[in-house]
Amino acid sequence: MPRALALVAAALTWVPVAGAAQQPVPAVAETPTALEERSLQVVALLNGKVQPEDIFTNNFRAAVADTQIKALSASLTAQFGPAVEVALLAPRDGSRAALEIRFERGLAKGGIAIDPAQGNLINELRFTSVDAVAVTGDTPEQITADLVALPGIVNAWFAPLEGGAPVISIGANTPLALGSAFKLYVLAALSEDVKSGRRKWTDVVPLTERSYPSGQLQDWPKGAPFTLHTLASLMISISDNTATDQLIAVLGKDRILKLMKDSGHSNPAVNDPFLTTRELFTIKAGGDVRIAAYLGGDTTSRAAMLAGLAKTNATIEDVNGAFANGPRALDIEWFASPDDIAKLFAYMRRTADPAAFAIMAINPSATAAMKANWAYVGFKGGSEPGVLNLTWLLTDKAGRDWVLTLGWNNPAAVLDEGKLEGIAQRILLLPR
Repeated sequence: MPRALALVAAALTWVPVAGAAQQPVPAVAETPTALEERSLQVVALLNGKVQPEDIFTNNFRAAVADTQIKALSASLTAQFGPAVEVALLAPRDGSRAALEIRFERGLAKGGIAIDPAQGNLINELRFTSVDAVAVTGDTPEQITADLVALPGIVNAWFAPLEGGAPVISIGANTPLALGSAFKLYVLAALSEDVKSGRRKWTDVVPLTERSYPSGQLQDWPKGAPFTLHTLASLMISISDNTATDQLIAVLGKDRILKLMKDSGHSNPAVNDPFLTTRELFTIKAGGDVRIAAYLGGDTTSRAAMLAGLAKTNATIEDVNGAFANGPRALDIEWFASPDDIAKLFAYMRRTADPAAFAIMAINPSATAAMKANWAYVGFKGGSEPGVLNLTWLLTDKAGRDWVLTLGWNNPAAVLDEGKLEGIAQRILLLPR
């Protein structure tokens, strides 16, 4: 986050107008220019009141399907509310301009171009950023209601780390599947080892593990040397699964489970045996029989099954196919509640080497407005079909730590990630 929407024909390129962001919003003349007319139609398009075939060239629609345009428009309005107005069009005539569209709770920035030879139809539309904006009257109560209304199960916590009344609290003790947000526990165990002197960030290990995307290291040669710092940075910043599994191999599963217990996790046993990402993918790609066998076993039989899977090599096609039809066995995952995550961060502040927090800030998943409100922003999220978690550790300008964690599970449907991200932005724009 921020999420970028790009609706642009592949053969065309937009160059932003220098200084456009500083120009005032022009008044629309009695007879709108072609650019003004089309930009107003973009507002209507986003609200579902104009069809793509009415305003885009055939080349544009060949590059971006009408169904995709409609889906992206629906996602934006679901996340930020209805499109309200053209907030900026500069210049307001000619065939190309910088464009800003104001939503009820957001501002989209980008550019627009039209083709005079084709009836001034739009041949380029690009939103390079869509950021939430503070809305007068937005309240924790309204945001809580919007979270509770999401289909499935939601938990949420936004509060000072070291005590104080929460601003948002839903199911604080309800554990949900985390997706890749579980990697925070791996980082915590590693950074505690570094601070205690058992390891160094500069320690080099050969690459022995191989998982599936997300990430890059699945394509690197076996034996490639990596420092622990590099592995941790890739694990958190781009959610590299192979880097994660390599760190689990270095630390050991029992070490991470001990960290869970030490940090105050309410039920570490739910994560025992501790899964690698490869193991999770291999189980879910193995069909209903394998899934049922794993779910039907106890900790000992599950561990034995995982050991047997070490020689099983699912293809990337197998893995993609396992998730192609939506959520898959969400009870095979990593689990924590908002209270568990808050306790983890409190524990890390006491025991983690400071470099861990710098690693969390490499990809803070924060808009410019969010960054301006906080002295520090660290982030890790996670997802698979039916699972979404967004978690931030933040430090305000007074030096006080805060936690925002949002979890959403729905075994019946793929989740709208943008909707939860939009709610998170609203939370972080609330006055404190």
